[in-house]
Amino acid sequence: MPPRFFHAGDIHEGQTIKLASTVGHHATRVLRTKTGDSVILFNGKGGEFWGRIINDRKGLTTVIIDKFNAVERESLLTIELVQALCANEKMDLIIQKSVELGVTCIRPITTTRSVVRLTNERAMKRVRHWQRVIISACEQCGRNFIPTISPLISFIDWASQKKNCEPDHLNFMLSVTGSISPKNLPISQPPSRFTLIIGPEGGLTPEESAILQQAGFLSLRLGKRILRTETAALATIAALQMHWGDF
Repeated sequence: MPPRFFHAGDIHEGQTIKLASTVGHHATRVLRTKTGDSVILFNGKGGEFWGRIINDRKGLTTVIIDKFNAVERESLLTIELVQALCANEKMDLIIQKSVELGVTCIRPITTTRSVVRLTNERAMKRVRHWQRVIISACEQCGRNFIPTISPLISFIDWASQKKNCEPDHLNFMLSVTGSISPKNLPISQPPSRFTLIIGPEGGLTPEESAILQQAGFLSLRLGKRILRTETAALATIAALQMHWGDF
């Protein structure tokens, strides 16, 4: 398959598009594409556009769009990942791989045991960085819709906004004391929507867990081993996809 690139803007057949300088640099200097090579562009609105590079001069890469392909590669499940803030490289990994696994939206939060703390300005900068990580993951895995990422908020603020779920929506929190596994969930019909909250390196506090239990969250555990926060999120999403999704 030709390399894929995100283009922020409308795209249509027959259009000539000048790629953003960073995208053009990646295409021609990193991936070594050249004039005449096929590429795929997508804008996050669904489907993808196949085209050809018609100019690859330094600092200016131009693509002409030949056709539209209505293909989608979205999961059957709607998965909201509520991830406690952790070290930068771990957070990047969680976001990148959860997008590849099909997560729909990501909500970063700070919890009592979160080691990393960000001021408002730094938090906004990190969210912009995470947005770029999401786009890059979509370019790699073939998704044509961009998962959303919310501004960083506290656990208490997020929990106060959480509304009662509809019948086809399940809420999970991962816990080392959880007694439920994906194989023995007490459900009457296969769910299609999930909210999954993952704590920081030190886990959620008993008080935070109690708030979630009162809100109807099921305490989930994967196996007998204690998982790191970056392992927990990805393993749980994979398990959900295996049981009810498109794995």
